[in-house]
Amino acid sequence: MIKIAPSILSADFANLSSDVIAVEDAGADMLHIDVMDGHFVPNITLGAPVIKSLRKVTDLVFDVHLMIDNPEQYIKDFVLAGAQIITVHAEASKHLHRLLQIIRNEGVKAGIALNPATPVSIIEHLLDDLDMILIMSVNPGFGGQKFIPAMYDKISAVKEYLNKKSKYIPIQADGGIGLDNIRKVHNSGAEIIVAGSAIFNSKNIKETIKLMKKADEGKNENSNNL
Repeated sequence: MIKIAPSILSADFANLSSDVIAVEDAGADMLHIDVMDGHFVPNITLGAPVIKSLRKVTDLVFDVHLMIDNPEQYIKDFVLAGAQIITVHAEASKHLHRLLQIIRNEGVKAGIALNPATPVSIIEHLLDDLDMILIMSVNPGFGGQKFIPAMYDKISAVKEYLNKKSKYIPIQADGGIGLDNIRKVHNSGAEIIVAGSAIFNSKNIKETIKLMKKADEGKNENSNNL
């Protein structure tokens, strides 16, 4: 089953609460919240105070994607703001195992994000500490980028590796995904789809999310408990 996580990076920040309510009413499964610090990636977005404000207007699961340096320092802040899933980049910490434990010890789910050039092998000794694996299908930092075709094989490689280890961990894909390629992304092994401009820039948000979810018709996928 495909789960849709609209990325508010592509929302109208002047009407953020309205856009969040709109995707919730349209059937979104979770809200993907990109946090950027201008150092780890060349952009600055929002922080814990904004997330805390949004928590008041929606019951959607908050899928918080930290694209920041030294994420260890801020985990508690984002948990207190309402995060239920916190994903950190493999490239952002020298002590990934410890970082994932910090997240889980706060009572939320832990995810790891792999940039396009980051090898799959980095997850080898982290499987018991992961609740989600995020494959970046664009280089992080900006919305509206085109999907990198090589990431189909990377998603498949992660799925095959997890199957080989008899381990079920949901795979999320983020970047350049829309109605034109969501089926191929899903067939490669991703079941949680992050989409920003494809949703928020569409003429009919509800219909777009509905069509995205239909991309798995005829397939029998494991459901996840995120």
